[in-house]
Amino acid sequence: MTKKTDKIKSYRVLLNKGLNFLEKAPVWPLLEEEIALVRKCGATLFLAGNGGSASNANHLATDLIYGANMQGKGAFRVHALSANSSVMTCLGNDAGYENIFAKQLEALARAGDRVIVFSGSGNSPNILRALQAARRLRVRSIAFLGFDGGKAKALSDLVLHFPIHDMQVTEDLHMIAGHLLLKASQ
Repeated sequence: MTKKTDKIKSYRVLLNKGLNFLEKAPVWPLLEEEIALVRKCGATLFLAGNGGSASNANHLATDLIYGANMQGKGAFRVHALSANSSVMTCLGNDAGYENIFAKQLEALARAGDRVIVFSGSGNSPNILRALQAARRLRVRSIAFLGFDGGKAKALSDLVLHFPIHDMQVTEDLHMIAGHLLLKASQ
């Protein structure tokens, strides 16, 4: 076997492990209910992540704004906190990078809104501060996590934690979970 084949095989093994975990995750029905409630109540769903997780947050925002309404069931009120580079660089410069999501939640969120954070490690300071702000603001929090879940695991109301110690596989699983939430809302 070549090194390329070995890498593909090990990637597939980890991805399958995560998918098998997702299929049996007891939190999944609660996540589907939570997303349905967001739409029904007209709450705003905020999404946040760093790097590839920011891309996942932005992608899920797009899916819920447009894709979820393709059957005429109604769009979601969604705001990706990682999408506005002007706001992020302003807050990073003036308030510190660790506050780029918390400050946005403080300005935009209302009690009863929801936030989904995407984090491989669960230890990014800006994700932790966002979760702390959500708690103060009475915004229900959902975390998509990998590795050991980090500190975010204890700060979140609902946790979808893939115990996979590979960032790229974790990000792929988060994307798949986002797509499954979209499909559940269609």
